[in-house]
Amino acid sequence: MNARGFIYFIIPCLIWGSTWYVIKFQIGEVDPMLSVGYRFLIAGILILLYCLLKGLPLKFNSRAHVFIALQGLCLFGFNYWFVYMAEEELTSALVAVAFSTLIFMNIIFNRLILKGPIETKVLAGAAIGFTGVVLLFKNELQFNFTTESIIAIMFCFASVALASMGNILSALNQKNKIPLIQTNALGMLYGSIAMIMFSLLSGKDIRFDSQSPYVLSLSYLAIFGSVVAFSAYLKMLGEIGPDKAGYVILVVPLVALLISTLFENYHWNSYSASGAILLIMGNAITLRKAQKKKVPA
Repeated sequence: MNARGFIYFIIPCLIWGSTWYVIKFQIGEVDPMLSVGYRFLIAGILILLYCLLKGLPLKFNSRAHVFIALQGLCLFGFNYWFVYMAEEELTSALVAVAFSTLIFMNIIFNRLILKGPIETKVLAGAAIGFTGVVLLFKNELQFNFTTESIIAIMFCFASVALASMGNILSALNQKNKIPLIQTNALGMLYGSIAMIMFSLLSGKDIRFDSQSPYVLSLSYLAIFGSVVAFSAYLKMLGEIGPDKAGYVILVVPLVALLISTLFENYHWNSYSASGAILLIMGNAITLRKAQKKKVPA
């Protein structure tokens, strides 16, 4: 990974690692699905305004709109809804560990849909990194085999599958020369409208919290967590592939725990320290540049 690729990699790691803490300020009067809808509606409008100011083309054929909408529904809509559904029964730690399997789904879907290669180093790094995530949350992992919890696990892995498909669709759209910025703008609008419409159809109260903690956290999630982080992540994904880009999801929990250490008095132990080391090792293995073989003169 070159310097530019590393910047694209570290931006979503740092920002999404912080969003776990910021999302706490979203919990309250507003239904979570509406908050997700508001988040991506604001983000989509901001990127759309940028496109208009820069004079970027926004006319696409119907086929392109279908793929943009599919990416938006998978990546900026229903996968978030499924995560919230899962967290009604499961601990956030268990959801985080389950979501870390995204990197494996990216590898599989990248092979099946984009015909990308399966690299041994990526598989090895992913396995080591996933083990690190499990160790990081070892003390928080809890699961009771009830009907509700099993359904929640199904929602959780459905969310991972949707997020992975969103990754693959983004790579496919970039491969088909559909501009990334415009795709993000329209995709976020498609996803947000779907979430708001689903809330209306579900009979949820349409409300907005005007208190500063909600407004400021929503602004951070929309601008940094959506516009900045997704733009960097999807740009990187288009350059290095969904298999390697998915490693961001493994690093995010580590960043979240570092932030929790600063603001929530999180205490590290031998398991979490070992998990952090394994994450760094897996990162190094997965993202290292292949050595060029010297050709004999």
